[in-house]
Amino acid sequence: MGPQEANTLGKNYVDIENDRGETLRYRKHVNGRGLVAHGAKVHPSAVVEAGAYVEPGVQIAAGAHVGRGVWVETDAVIGPDADIQAHAHIGVRAAIGAGAKIGVRTQVGREARVAVGSLIGDDETIGDGEQVATDRRGLRLAA
Repeated sequence: MGPQEANTLGKNYVDIENDRGETLRYRKHVNGRGLVAHGAKVHPSAVVEAGAYVEPGVQIAAGAHVGRGVWVETDAVIGPDADIQAHAHIGVRAAIGAGAKIGVRTQVGREARVAVGSLIGDDETIGDGEQVATDRRGLRLAA
């Protein structure tokens, strides 16, 4: 074991400097070891996988799943049993409804809303402030 490893053993948090030079403390979520900022609320039954970042003010409900490499920005809300696939990006103050699924590498803009049970595919982009609802097959419903 190298000197770096010895240093991090048993340490349940990481300090990261943001682009404004402020240091933010992230703790490792008990389910999945993803990094959750101080001030975010993640239900104990939710999974936040390693490599995911959850910013301050975010709320993640029971049974939600946040995949590897996902970035959930400040004040976003992830509903119960929502499934955010690997490397997706959830914008500031966006809301993902209960049971919704967001595909791999999909971008959800600032203040966008994804309705309950919606199915958003891989590599999609939902614009800032956009409201999206789909049926169970992922076909968009008229607003």
